[in-house]
Amino acid sequence: MTVAELKQLPFAERLQLVEDLWDTIADEPSAISLSPEQRAELDSRLDALEAVPNGGTPWHLVRERILERL
Repeated sequence: MTVAELKQLPFAERLQLVEDLWDTIADEPSAISLSPEQRAELDSRLDALEAVPNGGTPWHLVRERILERL
């Protein structure tokens, strides 16, 4: 199937294809390599999370803010 043909599919079908495709990528985490900069950034974010484990915003509040902007 070509990209042009994919663009003709209904939105819901295209979204499902993206999800299905992403699942196949997520099933192979060893195939994804990180640059040293990306690894350092992830390590930094993990350190920040571990330093203040309850410092984030609960998902329901984040979701509400996003929906208010739409």
